[in-house]
Amino acid sequence: MANAPHGGILKDLVARDEPISAQLGEEASRLSDIILTERQLCDLELIINGGFSPLEGFMNEQDYNSVVDTLRLADGTLFPMPITLDASRDDVERLSITAGARITLRDPRDDQALAIITVDDVYTHDRVREAIQVFGADDPAHPSVSYLRNRVKEFYIGGKVQAIQAPTHFDYVALRYTPSELRSHFRKLAWRKVVAFQTRNPMHRAHRELTVRAARQRQANVLIHPVVGLTKPGDVDHYTRVRVYEAIMAKYPNGMGHLALLPLAMRMAGPREAVWHAIIRKNFGATHFIVGRDHAGPGKNSQGRDFYGPYDAQELVEKYKDELQIEMVPFQQMTYLPSSDEYQPVDEIPAGVQTLDISGTELRKRLKTGAPIPDWFSYDAVVKTLRESYPPRHKQGFVLFLTGLYNSGKDSIAKALQVSLNEQGGRSVSLLLGETVRSDLTPQHGYTSEERHEHLQRIAFVASELTRAGAAVIAAPVAPEERSRAVVRDTVVQSGGTGGNFFLIHVATPLDHCEQTDRRGVYAQARQGEIKGFVGVDTAYEAPSKADLVVDVTTQSIPEIVHSIVLLLETNALL
Repeated sequence: MANAPHGGILKDLVARDEPISAQLGEEASRLSDIILTERQLCDLELIINGGFSPLEGFMNEQDYNSVVDTLRLADGTLFPMPITLDASRDDVERLSITAGARITLRDPRDDQALAIITVDDVYTHDRVREAIQVFGADDPAHPSVSYLRNRVKEFYIGGKVQAIQAPTHFDYVALRYTPSELRSHFRKLAWRKVVAFQTRNPMHRAHRELTVRAARQRQANVLIHPVVGLTKPGDVDHYTRVRVYEAIMAKYPNGMGHLALLPLAMRMAGPREAVWHAIIRKNFGATHFIVGRDHAGPGKNSQGRDFYGPYDAQELVEKYKDELQIEMVPFQQMTYLPSSDEYQPVDEIPAGVQTLDISGTELRKRLKTGAPIPDWFSYDAVVKTLRESYPPRHKQGFVLFLTGLYNSGKDSIAKALQVSLNEQGGRSVSLLLGETVRSDLTPQHGYTSEERHEHLQRIAFVASELTRAGAAVIAAPVAPEERSRAVVRDTVVQSGGTGGNFFLIHVATPLDHCEQTDRRGVYAQARQGEIKGFVGVDTAYEAPSKADLVVDVTTQSIPEIVHSIVLLLETNALL
């Protein structure tokens, strides 16, 4: 039979509140509302369908502090990940969000009312403490630390929610199961033991052999349960991955495996994430859970070392095995033996036996260059699907993001670049000049830090959409803050598909030259107080710490700068 949910009761709030959903919907239309972010939307879906049981809402301050410090809710229940609803000071004041208030939570895609939260408390949080305790370091190289620094707002709102309706999905609807639905499916098929496999990457032959081996050793069935919410920036998009999963399911023994999608926003938190994943799969009814080497690790830190040890995740899951009540299946690294045309665990292969492997880096290189991918590594249907979504580098889109002071020459460089790239052909070339785009995207905005930040978020959205379609995008806003530039990069890498190639170019022309050659007299107006918040006069410009290229019109001509940028693209095989 399916495993008992974490905490003993599956918190299916949609089913619980169904009798009053119409009443809640009517009330929601009269309440103040919050438009959820993509991550908050993923979290809310798993709160209301029971995937995050025993949670019934977003964590209040007491639960949040307890989870951050002890991996437990305030009542002592094991739960390693803070699940929070962040809001800005402006939102809190404008909506009068205080204890006891009821607020409608709306879907950012279609504005539908999904739930009503009854506020327990509104509290501030220490970003550095959360980063160190949850992710192990306050290091912006970690994607969730970067998200915490650049996107999470200053207040958290805690409180239980009542469900009006689940979010509507239009993709792969038949593969989207709630915990209740998946448990019913297991009962219908009489699956008593279920080994769950977590993945955010495409699957190949080694993954199939690993999961089949794990199931056979335990006389169990396999649940392929991939994440289709937010993953690591640069990951293969979920549409491509699901087509890969569908292709590989045909390679499982008849009746052994089942594919279901999980709308989770990953945090890449390594050991804590592994415990969290185990709890989620337990709520979905799995009895066993495969924990991989460096499970949910984000890669290298700022010093070039792995954020987590290779077996830290397995050790933490093992530590809490009595409370988790889901059996961990340690990941067995599989390798190919050409002599017998089979995969075997590396620790079972005698010394001297020839083995073959292709790393993830090597696979991505072969996809980008069109180099062959051998059939011993993957299946023809999988490779075909990946190649459809991975055009060669010279056909992929990219973003050249020029940042610098007003009149630094960035606009002239951008216009010259557009001409140069149009001459080369092969792609459409889009130019997003700072002030020109501002008048189209955010004409009502001023020049406060938050207004600039929001403006750049809109530029990032447009740039990512264009580059995903294979365009070359040249953006040239002032972009004076590091946090805003980080959001732009993350958005392009995360949402730009295979065209998520981002290059930051710092036009480091000195302020005195920018001001001396300002024929329009804008700096003079700022000095006289006629323009407020002007960068370089009464607002500081934060020079990029890790630009891909630094140029300066006082030491280089525009043609020289354009040539250096073209060489940068050629070095990255994009031309």
